[in-house]
Amino acid sequence: MTQVEPAAGEVPPAEPRARGSGVGAALIAAGILLSRVVGILRQMLMARYLGAGVAADAFNAAFRIPNMLQNLFGDGALSAAFIPVYSSMVGRGETREARQLAGSVAALLGLITAVLVLAGMLLAPALVSVINPGFSGERRDLAIHLVRILFPGAGAFVLSAWCLGILSSHRRFFFGYAAAVTWNLAMIATLVVVGPGASARSVAIDLAYASVVGALLTFVVQLPVALRLTGGVSLRIVKTDALARVRSGFAPVAVSRGAVQISGFIDQSIASLLPTGAFSLVTYAQTLYMLPVSLFGMAVSAAELPELSREAGPGADAMRKLADRLGAGLRRIAFFVVPCIVAFVALGDVVIAALLQSGRFGPTETRFTWGILAAASLGLLAATLSRLYSSGFYAMHDTRTPFRIALVRIAVGTVLGAVLALVVTPAMGVDRRWGAAGLTLGSAAAAWVEMVLLRRRLAGVVGEMSMPDAFMVRITAAALAAGAVGIAVKMPLIAVDMQRHLVAAGVFACFGATYLGLTSVLRVAEARALTSRVLGRLRRRRP
Repeated sequence: MTQVEPAAGEVPPAEPRARGSGVGAALIAAGILLSRVVGILRQMLMARYLGAGVAADAFNAAFRIPNMLQNLFGDGALSAAFIPVYSSMVGRGETREARQLAGSVAALLGLITAVLVLAGMLLAPALVSVINPGFSGERRDLAIHLVRILFPGAGAFVLSAWCLGILSSHRRFFFGYAAAVTWNLAMIATLVVVGPGASARSVAIDLAYASVVGALLTFVVQLPVALRLTGGVSLRIVKTDALARVRSGFAPVAVSRGAVQISGFIDQSIASLLPTGAFSLVTYAQTLYMLPVSLFGMAVSAAELPELSREAGPGADAMRKLADRLGAGLRRIAFFVVPCIVAFVALGDVVIAALLQSGRFGPTETRFTWGILAAASLGLLAATLSRLYSSGFYAMHDTRTPFRIALVRIAVGTVLGAVLALVVTPAMGVDRRWGAAGLTLGSAAAAWVEMVLLRRRLAGVVGEMSMPDAFMVRITAAALAAGAVGIAVKMPLIAVDMQRHLVAAGVFACFGATYLGLTSVLRVAEARALTSRVLGRLRRRRP
């Protein structure tokens, strides 16, 4: 037995500081934003030094295979199964029991992860062949080599998810979500040092080693804080009712929470059957697509989950509180995500050119990535709202409903994506790389199926969750008007061949100002609250 206990005189587990879920969501969003901004810088350098060729395809495929372990056993899956049980115990003052549960989950997770990492390294050739059937020759050989390097890093990320669950339960939101910056920085440093002048293959291999080092750092920086919050844990599996609830909910949550990632994973498997480069183009598009999913869908749902879990209970009053919380969260998500959809569809070429176009990533790659991103964006609102609907079920310890609905989403997305990419696109006589846009369009349609099913089932339990049609009309009209302004600004700037980053800055400054101004004029409460907070901070900073 490994014992990790607090030092003599150390204060036992920290009590969570109460704060509004809006503040929690803002802290999570800030942590995610910091990590994602650094992540986009990493993607910019990857596009520059890897491009969209054989090495890029091999690296992105290799990264996605062990990343499946992270998606299924870490991140939102572990948090959604663990946080409702653990945070409820902390909220009731059951300190010793909560600490015991934390230690049991950590020990069980570490054991399972070690076995799966070893198996993944040994079975790398079979995994690449099954998951990426279109890979052959150099692409396949390099992918196998990279998978073996990357698998231990995925194990470290799973253990980091345990730390994140502890931190979130104790409302230490920002630090847990910002910790991934260390992973991105390790990869950025490697790209800066070895990228110039090196072959794409050499860059891919060095980048894989850097990813493992960064993943270990992400775990190490969170661990001391998690141990302090729990008061120390004993790494021993103790069979309790609480552990049984976490274990019984884990598998369904892993599938339902990871539906977006799993759908993306299947998309990339089908993309391996498309011409060289399509695989990497999907990856670049998904990086941008996941930004609003993480910033708004994940941030709001992650902040709400501990609060919903503490308040969930029998009776009409409890259900009404859940419905009110969910309704407020849905409006916050929609307010930010709707303009993101318009921006990706109408102005995606501007942001992609500014962020990715350089070196081995040229204008042709920008055009294809824009089309892939635009198709994916049609399902963005549904995907982000679904995360919060799922949190409502998890708060009530219902993991099976989101699980069954997620299976429907994955099935619909797989069938539609495969047909559009492998049948419809070739029949149209266009470049087969456009099949990647067919993949993401199929996933977008599947996201709407999932969202509608989740909403209907949840409304049947907690009642209607307020997101009035008038609210959606106002923010959609404002976003479309902002998109029109963005296009009007974009066209003349591109015509005079202005520098890409200046074009992006000008276009999105006008887009954002138009959207915020119109939603404020239209009396959208979220816009007025945001404007009030910004102006208040500016006034406080004045001498």
